[in-house]
Amino acid sequence: MQEITIRRATTHDIVGISELIQPLVDRNVLLRKELVTLYEAVQEFRVAVDERGQLVGCGALHVLWRDLGEVRTIATTDSVRGTGVGHVILDRLMADARHLGLERLFCLTFETGFFERHGFVVVGEQIVDAETYEMMRRSPDEGVAEFLDLAHVKPNTLGNTRMLKVL
Repeated sequence: MQEITIRRATTHDIVGISELIQPLVDRNVLLRKELVTLYEAVQEFRVAVDERGQLVGCGALHVLWRDLGEVRTIATTDSVRGTGVGHVILDRLMADARHLGLERLFCLTFETGFFERHGFVVVGEQIVDAETYEMMRRSPDEGVAEFLDLAHVKPNTLGNTRMLKVL
């Protein structure tokens, strides 16, 4: 693997992140995210840059609840896909989750093998208790709605697998 640095994203990275994920959006691997949504979530993102400073990967960690986070938007450029960059990004996001005090990580993915190699397992729909579920329903975040498997986001989640890792 070439020399890769993982760092926090900045607002200057957002257009690059959008361009990076677009081919995966076009292939229905990732959900489309508006630029405004990416800017609002910049603090959740880590980016991978090569020795020339070029953006080659990204991933985000979103806190869902006191003990639960979600890994979102892991992507790499075609030039580094399969070289371990995505694994390094996910490892960093898991370290960030532990630092925040999270105990579990959720993902909604087509890439089950990738996440299984990091200890994620397929889970059913009930990941939180009924009281927490009702409180989380108040969130305006579409990702939380997808986590909760609410009816209005079902078209977004078709074919995806719900996975969980205990940290």
